[in-house]
Amino acid sequence: MTDKKITESCGNIFADIGLPNAEEILVKAQIAHKIEQEIKNRNLTQAKAAKLMDIPQPRVSQIINGNFHDISEHKLMHCLNKLGYNINIKIEPETRSEIGHITLAFA
Repeated sequence: MTDKKITESCGNIFADIGLPNAEEILVKAQIAHKIEQEIKNRNLTQAKAAKLMDIPQPRVSQIINGNFHDISEHKLMHCLNKLGYNINIKIEPETRSEIGHITLAFA
């Protein structure tokens, strides 16, 4: 029997592994995942998706493959808009700690 230590996640795998800007990376990953899901649901080729989102096809490939570090949240949100999604941003005071956070909720 080995003594393996189990650490509970904070809810953000990127923070769990100690990456800087973990919250930003998580938001981008969640948006990119939604874009990928929509492309699959519509059975779009990367070329057709690129045309719909008004971005080059290699960018679609980057998003689908999780290589979105150099794509802004704004650009990813714009891609979702082009795929027919509304994005609502709600700003409210943080009540549990002194530092606020960003969360996404998909309908």
